[in-house]
Amino acid sequence: MTKKEAIKIFEEKKVRTLWDDETEEWYFSIVDVIEILTDSDRPRKYWGDLKRKLKAEGSQLSEEIGQLKLPASDGKLYKTDVATTQQLFRLIQSIPSPKAEPFKLWIAQVAKERLDEMQDPELTIDRAMMEYKALGYSDNWINQRLKSIEIRKDLTDEWKRHGLQEGVQFATLTDIIYQTWAGKTSKEYKKFKGLKKENLRDNMTNTELVLNMLAELSTKQISETSDPETFNEHIDVARRGGNIAREARLKLEEETGKKVVSPLNAKTGLRLNKGNTENNNNE
Repeated sequence: MTKKEAIKIFEEKKVRTLWDDETEEWYFSIVDVIEILTDSDRPRKYWGDLKRKLKAEGSQLSEEIGQLKLPASDGKLYKTDVATTQQLFRLIQSIPSPKAEPFKLWIAQVAKERLDEMQDPELTIDRAMMEYKALGYSDNWINQRLKSIEIRKDLTDEWKRHGLQEGVQFATLTDIIYQTWAGKTSKEYKKFKGLKKENLRDNMTNTELVLNMLAELSTKQISETSDPETFNEHIDVARRGGNIAREARLKLEEETGKKVVSPLNAKTGLRLNKGNTENNNNE
């Protein structure tokens, strides 16, 4: 397992973090976060008391917390309680501190927005458009991305109709689609683009998005026609759908002399070169 260390600066204080390539998760030192949010001079004792409080309240969060070796002030590595981003937000909600309030308000706002979107799905589209625009994406790219979301949902609805389970089965089929048309699994594709937790499709060029849409649309239509019954049959359908996009990619590369699968991502130029994205991604 390869891990990359990083230091996050929060209010001019350091929070020790660790990126795990295997789980694709950031892990944060809990005592560092507690020290910052509470100004406690005994953050370990505070965390110990909080763990007991959470356990008494019936929360299983403290039992889910793991330990990783992180560098201490003496430069040596010691096992330290760490939390994922999701676990950290759950912990913050249990900390009575003015510094924690902005996080709590933000979590409440996100929850409200999600509930509103469940009542009115159009709000999801509106919010996505505003967020992509705020990040600097071009209108053309945004239109492609929103269409890709629609096609992806149609495919996952088709998988659900056949009784497939979200999680491992969806991820396996998605990897097969990527591997077939792009020559890379999702993890390999993200690594190629220099991504960690970022959404892969949010870092695709227009051409990559179009070919991925073709692969997923083809997979969905083949599934509707062939009506696969076993998971192995779904794997075969995913390969067939991905192969249609693969043939289109190879033909395009032959005609243009340019590679379609690009290391370009949102940070390295995808958003900055709005009018020249497809030229830059093949240099």
